[in-house]
Formats: sequence, C-alpha cells, structure tokens
Amino acid sequence: MKHLALAVLALAIAAPAAAQMNIEPAARPKLAEIPLYPASKDADREQWERISGRYGNVVIDNRTVRNVTRPAITPYLPDPAKATGAAVVVAPGGAFMSLSMSSEGEDIARWFADQGIAAFVLKYRLNETPRDPKAFMAALGQRMAQAARNRAGADVKEPRATQDALAALALIRSRAKEFRIDPARTGMIGFSAGAMTALNAALEGKGSARPAFIGYIYGPMTAVAVPADAPPMFAAIAMDDGLFKNQGFAIAEAWRDARRPVELHAYERGDHGFGIGRPGTTSTGVLPQFASWLRMHGLLNKDTPQ
Repeated sequence: MKHLALAVLALAIAAPAAAQMNIEPAARPKLAEIPLYPASKDADREQWERISGRYGNVVIDNRTVRNVTRPAITPYLPDPAKATGAAVVVAPGGAFMSLSMSSEGEDIARWFADQGIAAFVLKYRLNETPRDPKAFMAALGQRMAQAARNRAGADVKEPRATQDALAALALIRSRAKEFRIDPARTGMIGFSAGAMTALNAALEGKGSARPAFIGYIYGPMTAVAVPADAPPMFAAIAMDDGLFKNQGFAIAEAWRDARRPVELHAYERGDHGFGIGRPGTTSTGVLPQFASWLRMHGLLNKDTPQ
C-alpha cells in the first residue's frame, strides 16, 4: 500500500523504533514523459529508488526519484467518453530533495483520470543530494527536522521547481487541443514540497500563466501575501501532521482576507504525507472532496474541447 510520502519516511529516522525502512536502487520506469526543456544540455543525473517497509502499522512501498536535472511531465489522460475538459498538474513532495512518484504522483494522477480529469505528473528539478542512499536518507532526515523547527519552512526551497511548474502549465495549455483540455480550467495540486510549488506558481505566475486553481495538500500553513487575482485554493492537512500541526491555518485565512475563494479541510488524523489518504482515517476523503470542490466551481462541466 502506497500511502505515506517520502517526508514521513524522513520523520521515521527520528523514531527508528516505529519504522523498519529499506531503500534500494530501482530501474528507471518507462514513462510517456514530455520534457519541459527539450533543448536542455544538462547532464541526466536522476536516481530512481524504491523505499519499502513499515511506519507504525502502515505498509510502505513507494517509488521515488531524486537529483532530477531534466524536468518533465507524464500525462494520464481520461477516457474521452468521461473527459470533463479540466486538467491538473500533480506535483509530488519530498522536501525538494526527492519526489514521491508513486504515492503523490502516479496514484493521484490515475485517480483524476478515472474521474475524467486529465492529469500530468510533474517531475521537477530538486536540490542536489548525495548519490549514496544512506547518506541521502541522513541528509533528508536533517532537512525534515529543520522544516519542523522552522515554522515558516523558509529554508526548504527550490526556485527552479516553481519555474518548472509554470513551464508545465504553459506546455499543457499550448497543446490543449491535443490533450482535449480547456486552458482556462487547468490548475495544480501539490503535496508537501509540491504544495509549496503549486502555491509559488500561483503567487509568482502572472495573469493567465497562473494555475486556474490550486490544491494545497499538507503544505506549511503560515500566512502569505495573496494577490488580488489569486486562483481559488483547496487546502488540506491532518491535525496530527508531524511537520506543520502547530502552525494554525493562517494561509487559508490570508486567502479569505484577500476575498479569494478558499476551502480548508483539517482531518483529525493522517500525519504528514497521507497522499490519497491514510486507511482508517477521514483523510481518505481528500481527493473526492477536492473533485467536489472543483465541481462546485463549475470546473467539471464536461465541456470538452474538440
């Protein structure tokens, strides 16, 4: 079962009695990737790994990638008979050191496609990490401890991730007819560091370059300056989140104070990195609730471009 993101695996380093984790090299999967910068001459240094084991009572089996230097999107398109014309860029998390490509990427995208929403998993550029897996996990543990101490999460960042998010949106919209999607109904959803990436795309993008909506899933909850034309936000977090549980809900309040549409879900349990939802908790409602929110905003009206 693929439910906890890489961030939770890093938290497990601080509590080894609750965790039995393995990390091993994995073959690069055959994906229908579309490069964001086809002319890039950057060396391809990415590493794929499989992280498996247990965190408490949860079984983990997650495919991850790190040291990404050639960003890309992988489309997951719905059956044309079900297509709504809406599209979403899916940004996995991993503290800007790795990407949880199964639990916060492919699993999410396949769910959206089954609902008639075109999904595009974003493999964005990351902070460089040690090639050795054990050294990497130690560095990741330090990063997550740092994030937990720093309420604003300001030290956990990667500006190129925001560039890649905006480039992905532009690429998808430029091929809207091919993907059978509406550029005006193309948004983002992100998880943890991916949530920060979606947020930054909304804050730094200009006008129609911004995502049309954002799903902000267990990102930092601290306040930000919200533009007057910020897109609607759907925010979700667990009240027992190991990183951000003591921050309150200032980011949602900032959206509301700016008179921009915002919806907040705070689940009693789920911890950090629950992905499609941690079994046995109400966090399993996150994607259905997000889809209902999109429908409420008229974004799933099945007005599919021909």
